[in-house]
Amino acid sequence: MSEQNKNVVGRWFKEFWGNPWNPRIIDELATSDIVVHYPMHEPKRGRAAVTKFMTEFREAFPDLNFWGVGDLIAEGDLVVGRWEGGGTHTGPAFSDFRLGSLPAASGRKMTFAGTTVLRVREGRIAEELGQEDALTAMFQLGLIRLPEHNGAATRPGGELPAGWNNMPGYPEGPR
Repeated sequence: MSEQNKNVVGRWFKEFWGNPWNPRIIDELATSDIVVHYPMHEPKRGRAAVTKFMTEFREAFPDLNFWGVGDLIAEGDLVVGRWEGGGTHTGPAFSDFRLGSLPAASGRKMTFAGTTVLRVREGRIAEELGQEDALTAMFQLGLIRLPEHNGAATRPGGELPAGWNNMPGYPEGPR
């Protein structure tokens, strides 16, 4: 059963989170009571809520694309996968982030990674619980700013001054 579950999750990753996405995959592979939860967003429950979320997310970020990295790991009804991805906000305003909203076509780009645990029930995705690098994504989108450090503050728009931070993913920081 673990291999079958990995195949279901592999299709879900490709057709739900990949680009182009296949909206029909929700009815095909999700249970009617599916729960999708990532810390950046409020939990989504049921196919209609998941469809609405992904439709709005992809309208706001038309190039949105996530892909698996490494092998899927399966045990019983659980499948774990690591992923990377992101997109550029060139579409309508988007207000589904817990930390704020983006005005239309902000031009902000987010690139981040995470790990997701999916529960498969009778060949369908029943639960998707993810842990993403929300801090990096929210910083890149300008929804949070880092506090002042040694007299240096983030620039308008959220960029850090050159050489200020050594964390991967931040612009202009040393590696």
